[in-house]
Amino acid sequence: MSMIHLPGVNQQIETISRQRNLPKHAVKEALIEALKKGYERFRKTYRDPRENSEEMAFDNFIVELDTDREGFRVLATKTIVETVSDTDQEIALIEVREVAPDAEPGGTVVVDVTPEKGDFGRMAAIQTKQVLSQKLRDQQRKLIQEEFRELEGTVLQARVMRFEGRSVICAVSSGFGQNEVEAELPKNEQLPNEPYRIGSAFKVFLRKVWEGSRRGPQLLVSRADAGLVVYLFANEVPEIEDEIVRIVAVAREANPPSRTVGPRTKIAVDTLERDVDPVGACIGARGSRIQAVVNELRGEKIDVIRWSPDPATYISNALSPARVIQVRLVDPDARQAHVIVPDDQLSLAIGKEGQNVRLAARLTGWKIDIKKSSEYSAEAAYS
Repeated sequence: MSMIHLPGVNQQIETISRQRNLPKHAVKEALIEALKKGYERFRKTYRDPRENSEEMAFDNFIVELDTDREGFRVLATKTIVETVSDTDQEIALIEVREVAPDAEPGGTVVVDVTPEKGDFGRMAAIQTKQVLSQKLRDQQRKLIQEEFRELEGTVLQARVMRFEGRSVICAVSSGFGQNEVEAELPKNEQLPNEPYRIGSAFKVFLRKVWEGSRRGPQLLVSRADAGLVVYLFANEVPEIEDEIVRIVAVAREANPPSRTVGPRTKIAVDTLERDVDPVGACIGARGSRIQAVVNELRGEKIDVIRWSPDPATYISNALSPARVIQVRLVDPDARQAHVIVPDDQLSLAIGKEGQNVRLAARLTGWKIDIKKSSEYSAEAAYS
């Protein structure tokens, strides 16, 4: 069989494998696909215009890459016919019977259709190079998707590499000793007051692994997702890791609607252990545990409150640090509540630009209406 030689192809495969962090078999597969596309370009260029002008099909062609001999050949499976109308798909019976006297029309044979190296052509070589680059990118995307798909919803260590528009492109890895890959931290997933500098490191929440052939990084990460807060507390509080304390709900506003309001999180915790204070466990001695979380989130304000199965108690706790006089569940079906606070606690309960009550409502799932004690009456609650 004839062969087009590719001197140094083994070294090229080794180099590409190392530079792109791809296994050698993946590089070989990409090269084989690219060579086939190059051959298709060659055939379209030299095809006899008198033959069938319909769209050419190359499903019957394969490329064999021989790395030992550093070359490749092209084979085609052709149907045996009396009269040939398509030389890419068919072969004449009389021609086959020269080597196989028992051949009959309708059968198939595998034919070596490797062109001469000079005939392969410059355009076919360019096509091969372009397709190889694309196939290698596809292979990289596929491997990244497989590697990180099971890590969606977890936290990774990230390092700033560069900036593209308003997005930060980070380097992340799936574990110790693993190679780094690129991840995108979009503007809406960044913390508003956090300085992002080349080389700076921080933790990110892996929100999504993009499927398919998306351009750019295949990973979408976040600094604003509530899942990051959950991870940080679980990492700092052994009682959470040991399932003595559980996180029931989290409400986070990492990107407030106004620049005058800073990021803030409310987290509700609970325990079944009578002798354990879940809030105290999360705060730690002299605030050491919660301070570690706050430091990672660049000073974000965090309220840790006690969850309660009683909605009124839960709502009251959720409005911390405001002091509440009474919670009236005016419409339990619609989950609407009136909360009565001392007059001097009204602004604290509502929070700057409504942030405190907004987060409390999200945390509890109740619509909360704050009322001053001096203006509220029992009759007004049921009118």
